[in-house]
Amino acid sequence: MPKKILQINVKFNVTAEELKDEFKSAASPISGVQGLKWKIFGMNEDQKEGAGIYLFENEESMKSYLDGPIVAAMKEKKAFTDINVKTFDVVEEATAITRGPVQG
Repeated sequence: MPKKILQINVKFNVTAEELKDEFKSAASPISGVQGLKWKIFGMNEDQKEGAGIYLFENEESMKSYLDGPIVAAMKEKKAFTDINVKTFDVVEEATAITRGPVQG
């Protein structure tokens, strides 16, 4: 079963510093998610866009996260609009060549 990439993009309507604070407060609970290997937080201040790129061990753990309380809370935050969720299978052979951190 392939590992799964989850990409969540949002528009934000707070300052960049407030978004960084949102990300920082979310980091600890997210770090404890079952099946999560890692997450990268991203921000494009000029476009008022935020992003999360996640690697999950499998589809089951990714779906559990998407259906769980962290994502539900994110959807309720006034700071975020236009939430866009995409999922992908990891192509490990090609990713290994470019040193992507998906092995193990």
